[in-house]
Amino acid sequence: MSDDFTDLEQRCVTVLAAQPGDAAHDLGHVRRVVVNARRLAAAEGARLDIVVPAAWLHDCVTVPKDSPQRAQASRLAAAQAVRWLREWGWPEALLADIAHAVEAHSFSAGLPPRTLEAKVVQDADRLEAIGAAGLARCLMLGGALGRPLYAAEDPFCEKRAPDDRTATVDHFYTKLLKLEALMQTTAGRREARARTAYLENFLAELKREIGEGNL
Repeated sequence: MSDDFTDLEQRCVTVLAAQPGDAAHDLGHVRRVVVNARRLAAAEGARLDIVVPAAWLHDCVTVPKDSPQRAQASRLAAAQAVRWLREWGWPEALLADIAHAVEAHSFSAGLPPRTLEAKVVQDADRLEAIGAAGLARCLMLGGALGRPLYAAEDPFCEKRAPDDRTATVDHFYTKLLKLEALMQTTAGRREARARTAYLENFLAELKREIGEGNL
């Protein structure tokens, strides 16, 4: 199959633009995941004809972060992705692997990736949760959900269990700072280290600014 995915990508943009989303799962998010996935696929030798459509369609069904149905989102997205790809004439032999990559990308679903391509897509999506883009998305989503930036009584979860339903900074401790250790690929782990350091620096600066650090 050709490495020219122009037609596929145009189709994906069209259908995704018509889908409901949220502050952290817009078309910009999808484009960045695709960029990450292409870079990781090149570094790891993964098949682009599986990775690219899976990355484009990984969030094609959006379930709000605070919904009790959140863990089902990636399975719903996988089913929708297969329907569209079949309609667009994507090779039938690739659809099962694409569906698995979409299903396994989700942190909430907790499904282990069985293929290199699924590992690449999972890492690509998790990289998008950390670093500069990840920080911006976290703050945007926290604001959209009406959560305070931090819990005044213990901003950095030093004396309590983090609960990201109550404060945005808690999400660093429930998820974001854990993602580096969960990366599946060598290239993903290398990039995750740099992006995690960015988050750690942000927290250190926030601690200094609000007077919680050593003054």
